[in-house]
This record gives sequence, C-alpha cells and structure tokens, in this order.
Amino acid sequence: MGALIIVGLVALVVIVFAVQGLKIIRQGETKVIERLGRYHSTLSSGINIIWPILDRPRKVYTRYVVTRMNGATQTLIRMSDVIDLREQVYDFPEQSVITKDNVTTSINALLYFQITDPFKSVYEIENLPNAIEKLTQTTLRNIIGELELDETLTSRDTINSRLREVLDEATNKWGVKVNRVELQDITPPESVRRAMEQQMQAERERRAKILKAEGDKTSKILYSEGEKEAQINQAKAQKESQILMAQGEAEAKILQAKAEAEAIEKLAEAIKGSSSDPASYQIALKYIETLKEMTSGKDNKTVYIPYEATSLLGSLGGIKDILKG
Repeated sequence: MGALIIVGLVALVVIVFAVQGLKIIRQGETKVIERLGRYHSTLSSGINIIWPILDRPRKVYTRYVVTRMNGATQTLIRMSDVIDLREQVYDFPEQSVITKDNVTTSINALLYFQITDPFKSVYEIENLPNAIEKLTQTTLRNIIGELELDETLTSRDTINSRLREVLDEATNKWGVKVNRVELQDITPPESVRRAMEQQMQAERERRAKILKAEGDKTSKILYSEGEKEAQINQAKAQKESQILMAQGEAEAKILQAKAEAEAIEKLAEAIKGSSSDPASYQIALKYIETLKEMTSGKDNKTVYIPYEATSLLGSLGGIKDILKG
C-alpha cells in the first residue's frame, strides 16, 4: 500500500507539472515569463515548456470593451498574463478641449497601435492602456490649444498627423508603435454652432447673389452682342440689297438705252431718204406721251398747253411727213 501511495503521489506531481509547465500560446499573442521574480523569457506562439513554481507569467493590464444588454458599451481594465501583439483600437471617450480663441469643444478620438516589444510594454510602464489614454488626451489638448476653432474644424488631417507623430515618439520607449490616429467628432458649443450655421447661411446667400448678378451680367452681355450681330447682319443685308437693286436698275437702264438706240437705228433706216428727222420724231412721241399722262386723271378737267405748243405742232407735222414717206 505504501508503494502505491508513493507511486500515486509521483504520478500526481508529474501531472501537475505537465499541466502547469506546458503552455500553448496562440498566434498573435505572447507571455512574459519570470523566474523567481526576474525576467526569464518571452514565449512565442505554439507549445512552450516552463518550470512550475519557479517560472510564472507576468500579468499586465489589458483594456476590454464590454457591450451591455441595452446596447451601451463600457470600457474595463483587467489583469491578464496574455499580451496581444495584434493591432489594437482604443476608442477614447469624449473630452473637452479649449481652442486658441477660448472656445470649449468636445472631441473624441480613435487610436490604432500595436505592441512591438513585449518586454518594454511590461517593464517600462506600469499600466499601458491607462498611460496611452492619458497621453493621448493631454497631447490632444496641447495641439488643439495651438489652433483656433476654424482651423480645428478644417484641419483634421493635420491634427491627426501631428498627434500620431507625438504619440509614436512618446510610446516608443514602451515598445508600442502608433500606426494611426483619427478624430471622430469635433463638437463646438450650441451657441457657436448656431452662429456658424447663420454665418454659413449668410455666405450661401452672398454666393447665390453673386452668381445671380454674374448670370444677369453675362445674359445682358450676350443679349447686347446678339443685338449687335443682328444689326450688323441687317446692315450688311440692306447694303447688299441696295447694291443689287442699283445694279439691277443700272442694267435695266443700259438695256433700255440699248433698246432705244436700236429703235432709233431702225427708225432711221425706215425714214432713210425722207426729209423728216428721226430726232424730231422721237421728240414728238415724247410730247404725245406726256400729254396723254396729263389728261389721263379722273379729276383733270382743264388742260393747259405749254408755251412750246408750236414745237408740238411742228413735231406732229414731222410725223405726218414720216407717214407720207
């Protein structure tokens, strides 16, 4: 019986040592092992063996976000012997900061960081999550305190870059790499928001009036240019029309003159050998046509014979001689 008890105790000790000494580390995690209170090693992912009682994992503060039944979230800090080497996101609660022009503004930020040296994250800082949070808050206050409200609202990228540089440099000694910082919300006071809305409304109205005035100006300029072009085109058309009319009248007169010349030539040939003069014949015809026009009106009751009636009679005599010939 004594031998069995001893064998059982030995087996129990072996099992305890095996359970306590065998450590399985998941990918992306690690543990810092201390032997008799001093740093001994950093475990890698996979199966690791340590000496129970002599070796113990060092516990560190870890930040957790817990979601309640009502949907609200709560941030908790707990002790754990596992160090997460993956990139982590800290969503900091909203905090009040004062700008350069003394405007109190509420800002909350997101911080993306990663532990690159587990040894430094354990032994260079006592509470890493709390230190990162407080450092982010104080750095954000310092940066916003150098900017006016308008610059704060329009310079998020600049603030993010400056905040990341400062945090990355400060946390380097803790074995932490800050990859990115994002400002989620920048909320000025209600009175300032109302004033900004009124200012934006006034600015929009001013731009609308300017655009309307520029549109009216452009419309009037285009209308006047159109009128100018229309008048120029109309003047050119009238000019071309008058030129064509003058050319037509000139050609008509030329044709009429040619016709009269041909008529005179034929008349001269017809009366050749007669004592009558072709010119006198033409003059007599003109007198007759004129006298006809004078007596053609309805209201013409009295006809006055001009002083040159004797010439008319002479022309008639010439016509008589022509007819006789």
